[in-house]
Amino acid sequence: LPRAWGTCAPTAPAGGGLDTTLGTGSHAEQPGGSGGQGLPPAPQLTETLGFYESDRRRERRRGRTELSLLRFLSAELTRGYFLEHNEAKYTERRERVYTCLRIPRELEKLMVFGIFLCLDAFLYVFTLLPLRVFLALFRLLTLPCYGLRDRRLLQPAQVCDILKGVILVICYFMMHYVDYSMMYHLIRGQSVIKLYIIYNMLEVADRLFSSFGQDILDALYWTATEPKERKRAHIGVIPHFFMAVLYVFLHAILIMVQATTLNVAFNSHNKSLLTIMMSNNFVEIKGSVFKKFEKNNLFQMSNSDIKERFTNYVLLLIVCLRNMEQFSWNPDHLWVLFPDVCMVIASEIAVDIVKHAFITKFNDITADVYSEYRASLAFDLVSSRQKNAYTDYSDSVARRMGFIPLPLAVLLIRVVTSSIKVQGILSYACVILFYFGLISLKVLNSIVLLGKSCQYVKEAKMEEKLSNPPPTCTPGKPSSKSQNKCKPSQGLSTEENLSASVTNQPIHQKENIIPLLVTSNSDQFLTTPDGDEKDITQDNSELKHRSSKKDLLEIDRFTICGNRID
Repeated sequence: LPRAWGTCAPTAPAGGGLDTTLGTGSHAEQPGGSGGQGLPPAPQLTETLGFYESDRRRERRRGRTELSLLRFLSAELTRGYFLEHNEAKYTERRERVYTCLRIPRELEKLMVFGIFLCLDAFLYVFTLLPLRVFLALFRLLTLPCYGLRDRRLLQPAQVCDILKGVILVICYFMMHYVDYSMMYHLIRGQSVIKLYIIYNMLEVADRLFSSFGQDILDALYWTATEPKERKRAHIGVIPHFFMAVLYVFLHAILIMVQATTLNVAFNSHNKSLLTIMMSNNFVEIKGSVFKKFEKNNLFQMSNSDIKERFTNYVLLLIVCLRNMEQFSWNPDHLWVLFPDVCMVIASEIAVDIVKHAFITKFNDITADVYSEYRASLAFDLVSSRQKNAYTDYSDSVARRMGFIPLPLAVLLIRVVTSSIKVQGILSYACVILFYFGLISLKVLNSIVLLGKSCQYVKEAKMEEKLSNPPPTCTPGKPSSKSQNKCKPSQGLSTEENLSASVTNQPIHQKENIIPLLVTSNSDQFLTTPDGDEKDITQDNSELKHRSSKKDLLEIDRFTICGNRID
């Protein structure tokens, strides 16, 4: 470098000025031809460069000495970081943990409330339905004594009660031709894997039957109570009645096969089938957790879980009754069944908690949504108790949760009557006392549920939706696109609306179902309090453009099979 610098040293030309040998630079500009006075001498430059070179060598040598294993371990042990630099992220993670911890408590609140709703609808079939059928038949028999003061022989609710009672009696006698013992030994002779496949198929078939069953029953009720002046657009009451009887009978047989399979699992020696059936619940986690869920979808799944848990309780009751009958009602055998029963119930609860906890975690849903679901079910109960209700309470529970009590009631009556022999006056007296006890349990359960439902509705601030009168429709021809004859009743006070007859049913309901879903204030998202009329108007306009976004009131369990909605 010094030699190169010496050869490139600038020399002033004879006439003075600039020498461009080195190009531009501070050392290339020589005023007056001074002959390189702006550059340092070559020895001094060499000394400076040598100093810098030695300094770099010392730095590299010092760096090599500092790169030791001890220093690396010391740095790893003493290295620090500050979480407050990303406060929002860690706060969100903490809230997720708290949400997962709250899920079991909130979910079980919803499950307990829903199970008691199913119990109320189930007890209705055994207690109040026979009394209502008796009153309807008494009215029908004593009608000539009072004269035809009414155009209807029976009120629509009484017609539906008689149809339910007749279906129940016919299916009960049809179930006597099904041999439970032969079915038990037929299922017991199958292999474990085959029984596991059969049980899964039965679960799928149960959902399919439930999806279509309530539609069959609703079609029968509406066909039997439809005003006669309307143009006939159905195949008749008798075909609908036979379809309903066939459905209830087949669904009862399907539930009997489920109960028999569970009974075989309980009585197996190594309990392998019971273990496999319990592990099937954990497979449900895999099929549900890693899917996208919205609040309405989760509401569907919660209702399905409530129905499934209550049905399992009834199946366990049937299994215990059959086993106790085989062992001559020995109470010691009940304690043999008790651990298996507790194990099945515990596995069902654990699967539901884990499933809902991870679904809410992956979809960013808070635990407060279960309070909204509980308020929705409470709103169904309170609205069905009003005088202007559209449907019976047991039917509303069936539509909301997918729980149809008629097939399960037929099966339970069949099992109880075949397991318990009633002989003697004392036995009949015990049966009568047991029936009155069921009525007392039903009334007490209904009172407690109604009080709790009013509390939940008040906490959700939905009282004003209960006072909205149902829309009244004018019978006649279908309305045009520009005019709709079905208009909500106006000019009536809240008391007058609530004092309407319990038997008043909407006429021309099929034509105004779309306006109801769009413009009715009671069909707003019931768990969201109404701020003012402006917010309601905005919500209505959004619902018009987004018809696929359904609120909790519009969700019908039987419109789509499974746990999906559009």
